[in-house]
Amino acid sequence: MQAHEELKGKIWEIANRLRGPYRPPQYRLVMLPMVVLRRLDCVLEPTKDAVLQQRAVLEAQQMPTAAMDRLLGKAADPNRKHPLYNTSPYTFARLLGDSENIAPNLVSYINGCSPTARSIFERFKFADQIEKLDASNRLFTIVKAMAEIDLHPNRINNLQMGYLFEHLVMRFNEQANEEAGDHFTPREVIRLMANLIYTGEQDVYKPGIYRTIYDPACGTGGMLSESEKLILDQNKRAQLALYGQEYNDESWAICCSDMLIKDEDTANIVLGDTLGDGKTRDGFEGRRFHYLLANPPFGVEWKDQKDSVEREHKTLGFSGRFGAGLPAINDGSLLFLQHMISKMHPFAAGDEDRVGSKIAVVFNGSPLFSGDAGSGPSNIRRWIIENDWLDAIVALPDQLFYNTGIFTYVWLVTNRKPTERRGKVQLIDGTRFFRKMKKSLNNKRNEITEEQIRHLTRVYGNYQDGETAEVPINGDTETRVISRIFDNREFGFLKVTVERPLRMNFEASAERIAKLDYQTAFANLATSKKRKHTAAVEREILEGQGLQDVIREMLTTLEGKGRYIDRAAFGADLTQAAKDAGIKLPAPIKKAIFSALGERDPDAEICRDTNGQPEPDSELRDTENIPLPPGTALPLPMDFGPDKPNDRLVAAFRAEIDAYIAREVLPHVPDAWVDYDKTKVGYEIPINRHFYVYKPPRPLDEIEADISQLEGEIAELLNGLIA
Repeated sequence: MQAHEELKGKIWEIANRLRGPYRPPQYRLVMLPMVVLRRLDCVLEPTKDAVLQQRAVLEAQQMPTAAMDRLLGKAADPNRKHPLYNTSPYTFARLLGDSENIAPNLVSYINGCSPTARSIFERFKFADQIEKLDASNRLFTIVKAMAEIDLHPNRINNLQMGYLFEHLVMRFNEQANEEAGDHFTPREVIRLMANLIYTGEQDVYKPGIYRTIYDPACGTGGMLSESEKLILDQNKRAQLALYGQEYNDESWAICCSDMLIKDEDTANIVLGDTLGDGKTRDGFEGRRFHYLLANPPFGVEWKDQKDSVEREHKTLGFSGRFGAGLPAINDGSLLFLQHMISKMHPFAAGDEDRVGSKIAVVFNGSPLFSGDAGSGPSNIRRWIIENDWLDAIVALPDQLFYNTGIFTYVWLVTNRKPTERRGKVQLIDGTRFFRKMKKSLNNKRNEITEEQIRHLTRVYGNYQDGETAEVPINGDTETRVISRIFDNREFGFLKVTVERPLRMNFEASAERIAKLDYQTAFANLATSKKRKHTAAVEREILEGQGLQDVIREMLTTLEGKGRYIDRAAFGADLTQAAKDAGIKLPAPIKKAIFSALGERDPDAEICRDTNGQPEPDSELRDTENIPLPPGTALPLPMDFGPDKPNDRLVAAFRAEIDAYIAREVLPHVPDAWVDYDKTKVGYEIPINRHFYVYKPPRPLDEIEADISQLEGEIAELLNGLIA
């Protein structure tokens, strides 16, 4: 560990030598590709001469390019599956022997890399920086300093290199005031996710088993590497294939370099936007994977992907990736989860070709509860839970991530729950499982220890409702419940619209008649939509003003009638008054009169429609969330929505709705009724509520005693000032 800390310090010291031609936020443009290049140099230097000799032989034989690529790779390392070599005569040490030509020689050195390695440096756009470094007389200094850093895998293994890259990305982003969390997830969070997703997965530890692991937002590849390490530590004969997609060029290049060193297929790491932004799309369309892990960007807008996502949602529905619904435009987290679910293998017990899949994904709190019943987020939760795919959610501590201090949550989703977990969801409270870091890293002030990772993994594996643990609370320890198990239906509810009747009084007073001027339909009588103000337009306006005066005059004839508390009676008198005045009142004008002369009055008679039914008062409209009753069969009927009646849904729950309203609503508002056609199903996961522990306030006499003491202390201080 000490050597690793020294290594980070040395590389940062080299980076500081760039000051002048580069500002600190720009150090990354040089140092990230330089570290990758030095890592490759350390790997390839021992077989450099053998590769050069083989190249001379193959060129003399006019060997085809594809065959030459394969044979040069074998010359560099006969045990590798994917070629990695360099055909230039240079190494870092040899570059230093010709300081006058170090820039063209370094470009030649990079161009001599095998095709995959060369593509990595193209994404880094490193050639541009070589020219700038040479012009500022920094290139030789940086190459010489990096040549003294030993990055050979025998000294710095792949896991340590992952940590090193993450540290550098974080430091460079800190300088640029960017979000480090866009690029990687803290390793202890990844280890927890890996431990959780592979718990209970007996097949993955069978010798020779083949499994695929996929991360749709792979960043620098931390989740893939950590998963591979965890499985191979316990099953060295497992055959694993790692897949990922990343939209950031720099992160993709780092991930590919890591895969390249480990002899993984870099073609499995796709560059592009997973959701689809019009230029790139899902890089693994039609592919399915056994295990899927991700930390997708949360709380990030998906406006750039909006057209592509909405088109897929509308045209493909559930045949595509986003059939369940679309989340709010300011957070695309649930889009990634739907994408991952679409990548699950189908499952059928006992069928080796239908083995199912398991997902671990980390979110902020928004996907738990955002969106009202019937909204996109609620419908996505409903789709997942009613299909019995949500296995568990683990609440994590705050201040774990580098770019945010918020609480986060690991969702475990699978289509092959074991028998005891079917129809249920486990919630785990891990918010107290952390220790304070000795030194903060941006917003990261907490970390999860290895023992705490093992503890949370055991809680998940134990699968016990009401399991407790001793956790720190305000400097002390308390026994708290950290595991709860719920039926799927307990997260669902019916959102029922409760109406109350409209009651209004009406009065043709001067004050209310004056309000007519603010009614659009009445005001439009004296306006014209024509752009040119002609004589005809002027006559039209004058006629409208005259009609307005006639209507006002007509209404004053009702002033002596006083206040009406029955709209029907007022309407009858209004109709008669208009008839007496020889005026025909169009529906919009009549509505404007009712609005201007009417006021809500709880003591007035109920306003009724033409069928004699009470009209609802939109201002008194309310909703009630009614939990789905025990015994509810999932999935619920789906033939409802804003444009069609909820016949099957209402029929299934009419008795429960009526009983709830009779018990909870009618005793307080006896004139209320339910608009059944507006009933919607909602799903939310209020995990914090289920672990909330109420603490009563201190007794009043204790509080009074403290106040008295403080008053006494203040009085003494004031006496001292006066004296």
